[in-house]
Amino acid sequence: MSALIEDLGALVESESPSSDPAACEACADVLAAVGERRLGVAPERVDAGGAPAVVWRFGGPTRVLLVGHLDTVWPRGTLAELPFRVEGDRATGPGVFDMKAGLVQGIHALASLGEDLDGVTFLVTSDEETGSLGSRELIESEARGALAALVLEPSADGALKTARKGVSMYRLEVRGRAAHAGLEPEKGVNALVELAHQVLALQGIARPDIGTTVTPTVATAGTTMNVVPEEASVQIDVRCSTPDEQGRVDAAMRALRATLPGSSLVVHGAPNRPPMPASSSADLFARAQRLASFPLRGVEVGGGSDGNFTAGVGTPTLDGLGAVGDGAHARHEWTDVSAMASRIDLVAALVRDLLRS
Repeated sequence: MSALIEDLGALVESESPSSDPAACEACADVLAAVGERRLGVAPERVDAGGAPAVVWRFGGPTRVLLVGHLDTVWPRGTLAELPFRVEGDRATGPGVFDMKAGLVQGIHALASLGEDLDGVTFLVTSDEETGSLGSRELIESEARGALAALVLEPSADGALKTARKGVSMYRLEVRGRAAHAGLEPEKGVNALVELAHQVLALQGIARPDIGTTVTPTVATAGTTMNVVPEEASVQIDVRCSTPDEQGRVDAAMRALRATLPGSSLVVHGAPNRPPMPASSSADLFARAQRLASFPLRGVEVGGGSDGNFTAGVGTPTLDGLGAVGDGAHARHEWTDVSAMASRIDLVAALVRDLLRS
């Protein structure tokens, strides 16, 4: 257990926000050193569209792909407020659950297999939290033709992710006309008011009855108190369970029309991650249940991961094989260190069983 804690602490204490390539590069250095120490081989370093990636390849063509990411949602400096700590069975700190403990578990699982790794690739990227825009091509390329992709994303309550919704990301820009808010507001076209109309219209695109969510998140408008806003914008998070539903929502987004005379709309964005259907994980989940030394359950979730991409190219994919804990993206995130050994054993057993297929 001391080796796991040592490696986990090294990764958590190397802050790696997705928006900071230099920090991610430094964390990749730490990960490479940890992996080389445990696996006896240095990884390949790859530039994945401006985001650093770390890849261990063992032997011939990839048969089993392990997937993880080292980037986090936490800005540099968070570590000073939320330092890495282990108290009892709980490890805390920025990124400890999502997903640096999963990376440590993946390394130790492969290390436990010794030289029996021919056909295994372990890919770690650094832009997952922002949609994997740079690394998507690399992920899909590595996954094509593999027997399986095992995704080391965290696992709330120990449940594996057997299906994920697809993710679409949009930014809606509204353009109006500025005017003095006190002297002649009637000569302006208020982009914020138009934005309010559009935010309400977005509710009509959602289909909560079938699990389609369309959620306005970050909005901006205006420049100063006494100016009618000329510009406004909102970011929109969309989750859908099927490709057809993603397409419907995309068409509806592009069909939005301005309400106020003189205002106009521009829609940016598109579907980002395809849905990961339950069919992509069914055989692997049954295999995991057979191999696990503890009860396993599966869940379908709205959150996306790089497993959406591996499943999207037709590779059987099982997700949520990483840390057990809770609080992803929250200040209270934590990892159950007492569960790390059993999860390592499960990943190792899956890799071994797949390589013998």
